[in-house]
Amino acid sequence: MNPSKKRPAWFFRVLLGASGFSAALGCGQFAHAEETWNGFQNGGRLIVPSLPKTWNAQGENVAWKTSIEGYGQSTPVVAGDQVFVTSTSGKNKETCHVTAYALADGTKRWQKDLKNPTPEENNSYVSRAAPSPVVDGQRLVVSFEGGLVAAFAFDGKLLWEKNLVDMYGPIKARHGLAASLEQDDSNVYVWVEREQDPYVLALSKQTGEMVWKSVGVGSSGWSSPRRLSVAGKTHLVCSASGKIAGYDISNGEKLWEFTDVSNNTTCTPIPVSEGRFLLGASDGRGEQSAGKAAASNGLIEVKPTADGKFTVDYVWRAEKATCSFGSPIVAADKVWIVNRTGVLYQLELATGKQLSAERVSAGSVWATPLATAESLYLFGQKGTTSIIDLSNASELASCTTWDDAALETPAAGGGAVLYAAVKAGEILLIRRGDTLYAIR
Repeated sequence: MNPSKKRPAWFFRVLLGASGFSAALGCGQFAHAEETWNGFQNGGRLIVPSLPKTWNAQGENVAWKTSIEGYGQSTPVVAGDQVFVTSTSGKNKETCHVTAYALADGTKRWQKDLKNPTPEENNSYVSRAAPSPVVDGQRLVVSFEGGLVAAFAFDGKLLWEKNLVDMYGPIKARHGLAASLEQDDSNVYVWVEREQDPYVLALSKQTGEMVWKSVGVGSSGWSSPRRLSVAGKTHLVCSASGKIAGYDISNGEKLWEFTDVSNNTTCTPIPVSEGRFLLGASDGRGEQSAGKAAASNGLIEVKPTADGKFTVDYVWRAEKATCSFGSPIVAADKVWIVNRTGVLYQLELATGKQLSAERVSAGSVWATPLATAESLYLFGQKGTTSIIDLSNASELASCTTWDDAALETPAAGGGAVLYAAVKAGEILLIRRGDTLYAIR
């Protein structure tokens, strides 16, 4: 039987869109297998073959769950049969933890504890193991907001360690650092947007040695750098309050800067196609121009000019849609954005025209959404996931991962917050600050 006869036409557009993501990212050969989730937002590949359709706090379809030492806000990463998680503990976040669990049953394989170079009071106002690690076929590379970057073999052997405070001076940032690592086949990219002398750094994944160091964006931000293909070359795009900058990923040269934007402190740029990325902005607390974020949610295009420079501008801007802390997602030729009150906006990818706006059970979303060919998954920060029909934007199901009224463990002073969801084979991993859940 021809399987294409069972698929709607837009199913293949979704698959083509996933290929478009790869082109937009300038992808190399690392971590394409389904059993691998290689870093924050899986490097931009957020369309997955399948996801569980039902689970609940009473344990239905929950394969296993395990406690995480301390607390953390980073995305788990997966390589082969292991899941890697970072967290911190101590009154002043003195200890950074790197832990490996068996994907099959959640058994702890190993844990490594590292000293934090920048101890800071452990509270919910400052990032807590917020930068997500990356993984490729050979190693795990982790980063912590205190200025520590390290690489491990999959058996827990330390391959190299870098103390960025010793190398480049103290780190002080409003609410701490949150930028996750970005990677390509050779390097990892570390964005330290500190208050004084911010910088972007490329390190060799094999040795940890510096490849290049460049001046940072120069504005507060808690989003992550993302690779974007522009005219066949790769730019590293960094978005901070009121500024977006693009760097030549080969040498760190700043190629362009865009300032016609505001409220863009938390959402990571989402590559869509060659030279184009989706930007999310929020009316959330702490923004300098609350109420103006919709004009900064939109599709941006970077184009080369004849003189070797670049123009940067919006292809379209949203009329009303704004984000929460979670980034937008593109699925089924549509842009999907959830605001901080739990309203899901559906926009045309090509034009930005608003097609619908409906409140969902998930509420405010801090984790990046995922999608299959048929459904959109919105992971609410309080633990409720809304499953949305991509054909008509209706809510198909609402799945609760934990019961707020009967939490089995206190959330280490950070609240029971759902920070990330990743796909690994037949398992959906949901990361709370202090607990890892596996849904099958």
